Amino acid sequence: MCEIEPATGPDLTRVRRQIAVLAGVADSFLVPDNHLGRATVSSIAVAQEVAALGAPAVACVNSRDRNLLGFRRDLLTAAAYGVNDFLFVRGDEPSEGTRSTDLTVRRMIDEAHAYAESDFRVGATLRAGSPVPDWKTSADFLLVQVNYDIDALLAWRESITYTGQLFAGVMVMASSKMAQRIAADVPEIGVPDQLIHDLETDRDAGVDLALTMIDQIRSSGAFDGVHLVPVGRYADIAARLRTPQPTQLTRSPQKGEAGPDCRYLSRRGRSGSSHE
Repeated sequence: MCEIEPATGPDLTRVRRQIAVLAGVADSFLVPDNHLGRATVSSIAVAQEVAALGAPAVACVNSRDRNLLGFRRDLLTAAAYGVNDFLFVRGDEPSEGTRSTDLTVRRMIDEAHAYAESDFRVGATLRAGSPVPDWKTSADFLLVQVNYDIDALLAWRESITYTGQLFAGVMVMASSKMAQRIAADVPEIGVPDQLIHDLETDRDAGVDLALTMIDQIRSSGAFDGVHLVPVGRYADIAARLRTPQPTQLTRSPQKGEAGPDCRYLSRRGRSGSSHE
């Protein structure tokens, strides 16, 4: 499931370009909702546009920006336009205005499942290392936080019981500046110091690491897929995913072996932890 960069203006050219570039690489596309607390074109409208291009779409909807009546309007609109897949989130803090307190992600899941006119498929996010709350077990799929500690991620996966689809988060760090900002703002994501250093001289270091993580997660068989956040490097990572790379793993490393770029994937206590 590949997350696209949303449209902050009425022109959807960039959205269409991302879909065209990633077609055949991603199985579905996640459309953010007022990404980073900034106004964007409605995720439901963009999801319908993505579907019109022949690609499965998941519309992200946050509880921050709507009350119950507004959410029911969104469900009605989605049903009218054939948008059936949702990711429900709390939402980042808004850059302007205030947060609505009328809805929770739990209430949104219940409302969507109770909606009689359409068979909605809904998902939520989950923090790696934590148990699955009982109310989240009713979600059809869960997106798991980015976690650079692959060993800890796989151990956690073995410790939980969940019958829906589970997607592990993978984010492409596009630059050293971006990596430094995320490391400072969201320390629980555990951005490796080595990655920050390498990005200063190698702009592809973030792409390389993302590809390694994708391959290790796939080889483990522990997840149903990945939630890929390619940011501005979507064309580069799409090209690399289409062309098998000799540096990618084709199996899980055996005990005592080191896979490519494993200097980034250090164990918990050395590289940090997690991000939802």
